[in-house]
Amino acid sequence: MVIFKDNTSGERVLIGSTITTNKTDKWTDGQEYPLTEVDVSSASHPFYTGQERTMDTAGRVERFKARQAKAKSK
Repeated sequence: MVIFKDNTSGERVLIGSTITTNKTDKWTDGQEYPLTEVDVSSASHPFYTGQERTMDTAGRVERFKARQAKAKSK
């Protein structure tokens, strides 16, 4: 059993998995389980929520815009 935590929505799900992780967290039953953090799950994905949102966890949009502006100036 592994806890998957959605970093965007904070939703947590306890399911069976073979993934390995170094982090642990307590579940509602008081037991401690391995923890895996994910950026997107059904709790935060626009297809399931019906809401559009832009997720930029690594500054990719800003880097792209900077490259685009640099290319236009040439």
